[in-house]
Amino acid sequence: MSAINLIFRRDGQTPGRKRRIQWTPYLFLVVPLAIYFVWIVGPTFYTFYLSLTDWDGISQMRFIGLANYERLFQDRDFHMSFANNVRWLVVFITVPTTIGLGLALIFNTDIRGAQWFKISFYAPLILSFVVIGMIWAWIYEPRNGLINSLLYGIGVERPPGWLADRQLALYAIIAAAVWRQVGYVMILYLAGLKNLDPSLIEAGRVDGATGWTLFRHIIFPLLGPVTVVIVVISIIDSLRAFDLVSVMTRGGPAGASNVLANFMYIEAFNNYKMGYGAAIAVMLFMLSLVIIIPYLYRTIKTEMEY
Repeated sequence: MSAINLIFRRDGQTPGRKRRIQWTPYLFLVVPLAIYFVWIVGPTFYTFYLSLTDWDGISQMRFIGLANYERLFQDRDFHMSFANNVRWLVVFITVPTTIGLGLALIFNTDIRGAQWFKISFYAPLILSFVVIGMIWAWIYEPRNGLINSLLYGIGVERPPGWLADRQLALYAIIAAAVWRQVGYVMILYLAGLKNLDPSLIEAGRVDGATGWTLFRHIIFPLLGPVTVVIVVISIIDSLRAFDLVSVMTRGGPAGASNVLANFMYIEAFNNYKMGYGAAIAVMLFMLSLVIIIPYLYRTIKTEMEY
């Protein structure tokens, strides 16, 4: 009798029984993976195929190759939506990150009422984008909204129509998104500050670093991994911005506040150009991959080093 058989008999198991036990955990992944492929992977590939057709959602599909993409790069509305996404991206990376980091540094100290302030800044994050959009639409209301009522009160005769102004509409929506994002960034930076090695900060103070010097050369570099996560999440959130635009302006006035996700929805479900909408979705997907792939590469490389 071999040594392997002796081991299995000692444990009261047979070789076949051992193999079945090893495969058992993987069986629990069958249903989640099946759902993931049916609802995520499958529709993704189908969208790529759909972007090569002129399907309107009703009639027979007709393969047209790259015609949708050729039209896309000549479409003025696509250029405007893409530019608006870039503007959203720039503001979303800088403003919430700066304000959130500043709040985290303040609330990381022992100040009175810090817990209540943290809750108040974090509270918008628990609201859905639809609710936030409705709240800020009321705030921007031209006659009786909060902002214009205050402007009327201080003597401004013609306050701006925030969501009806081509120059202001996009930034008014971004302000609502920033209001929600600040609390999220603050919490992430607070978690990062709590995990900093106190000995490194103390060593900097011993060497004479204080205030801005301590923050610039020690604290902020140590927060590098948290900053990378925040920037990547902010970029992804800015690229898939849809809810606030749809609720507050639906892309108006005259497309001035349109973004790629909303443009895709309008073309696919309002104008019944499913193939063209799928092409916009593919472009949005590719833009996201440009950001996600370097981040995943950096994350995997870091984990392998440790």
